[in-house]
Amino acid sequence: MDRTNHRSSNVVALAAVFTAAVVALGYVLLGFIPMALFALGFLGGLLLWIFIPAEVPFAAIRVPYFLCLALFVLHKLEERYLDFFPALSRLTGVPVPVEGSPLAILLYAFAGMWLLIPWLVGREHAFGYFLAWTFFASMGITELVHFVFPFFTGGPYGYFPGMASVLPLAPIAWWGMWRLAFGRDFMRDRAA
Repeated sequence: MDRTNHRSSNVVALAAVFTAAVVALGYVLLGFIPMALFALGFLGGLLLWIFIPAEVPFAAIRVPYFLCLALFVLHKLEERYLDFFPALSRLTGVPVPVEGSPLAILLYAFAGMWLLIPWLVGREHAFGYFLAWTFFASMGITELVHFVFPFFTGGPYGYFPGMASVLPLAPIAWWGMWRLAFGRDFMRDRAA
């Protein structure tokens, strides 16, 4: 039985609720603009998952997944140590979220679900493919807004915290999306 294309209404509902929760939490913690950015990755990932059925083994996305994950950690460190959230707060007028608040922890827990991708995709679970699409869409689409933020700083175009690590992160995520969409062909050609 093909479990990847068999998305029960319960799994689709769970994915939709998960997406809505992340987007709503982004709004509560960070305001409208960051919420809209979260929506790009999570709603985009949901739509990609619905319209591009992934039937790939985890081996097809293993390398882009782990490279993306490592680069995402570096990206979060760059944002943290170069004050991304204070810079974003200056743009949006929304105060920096309190570290360690229950809502901030919940937002990180939602992102932490991406760590389940190897296990879930390895078992061909539909929710795992949903998470994989949101992960790669968030890294490959949403993170590109770091290059848009400098236009709104009021000064000349320049570095915005998080920008440098997006340069290698986004293309690796695009590779991951390609492998999700066409990885079955890649794995078949590789075996031939």
